[in-house]
Amino acid sequence: MRHAMIMAGGSGTRLWPFSRADQPKQLLPLFEGRSLLSLAAERLNGVVEAERRVICTAERFRGAIGESLGDIEVLGEPCGRDTLNAVGLTAAVLARRDPQAVFAVLTSDHIIEPQDVFADAIKTGFALVEEDRSRLVTFGIVPTHPATGYGYVGRGDAIAGFTNAHVAAEFKEKPDLETARRYVDSGTYSWNSGMFVFSAATVLEAMERFHPTNAKSLTRIADAWEDETRRTEVLEELYPALARTSVDYGLMEPAAQADDLEVCTVAMPVEWRDVGSWPSFAETLEADADGNRANAPSVLQDCRNVLAVSDSEERIVTAIGCDDLVIVATRDAVMVCPADRAEDVKRLAGDVPDSHR
Repeated sequence: MRHAMIMAGGSGTRLWPFSRADQPKQLLPLFEGRSLLSLAAERLNGVVEAERRVICTAERFRGAIGESLGDIEVLGEPCGRDTLNAVGLTAAVLARRDPQAVFAVLTSDHIIEPQDVFADAIKTGFALVEEDRSRLVTFGIVPTHPATGYGYVGRGDAIAGFTNAHVAAEFKEKPDLETARRYVDSGTYSWNSGMFVFSAATVLEAMERFHPTNAKSLTRIADAWEDETRRTEVLEELYPALARTSVDYGLMEPAAQADDLEVCTVAMPVEWRDVGSWPSFAETLEADADGNRANAPSVLQDCRNVLAVSDSEERIVTAIGCDDLVIVATRDAVMVCPADRAEDVKRLAGDVPDSHR
């Protein structure tokens, strides 16, 4: 049966002061009143039935996410142990309920359009794994520049009977700049989207081989899952001790070297924007003739390339003679920084008083 898990574990501190300890970026209503997480769930309409969707997030966000999305199961991690363990936990829980489970792993911090192209690619991923459960499928985005912060997938032989599907010739996470340039220039490499389709049983078997200690603990957690009291006890005992690693380093790279596993890539020719910082959020807004962007009332006199953000239609943002600036105003905080220092907002958020985190 087809299932889906949406990863929603990050807090999004680069979007402070909108994102806070009790309201992660996935729940911020930044997109015409909708959140990134609600958009991610909507993208699954027509792909995976609502009752077979789960969200994996930090335990402290479980209540807020459940409240926001309604009747959807939320797997709460007592602490972050990176994406491999989120995927492994989901695989272990699903495999106990459905030994034939095939599940998509999806992100909650991207704008992905158009919906039909996304849906067709995910359906192709499911069909690939259902035909051969040794396959681990990732989705490739056409690279626009030699980014060193993304993983890359090299396209090998086409897979007969499937549109835009190839065996992965190489899977490389976060290469250096020279290597990234070579990948982009070749025309045969894609960015790894961070989305996957797996057989739950195959993930567990691979983890037993590559990360046996983690696999053993995750199996014990899944064995206790349906008893809420016991689940909490076992989670708090075992989960913090799991070795941290990403699904890219911990599963996909070693799987690409294994003779009995097949890493595949499916092209996903979509507009794919990672909304993880204020400049990336700015790209979702329409610019005026001077490059200024705003999500609420603003007056920007003699300004160029200014982003003005407010959490209320009743709060106006104003500026005079500013260039290349980010201005964010909320009911209890104001953040101003040069646009090229927006990545430092994460460090800034760590230095503000606990009352405003």
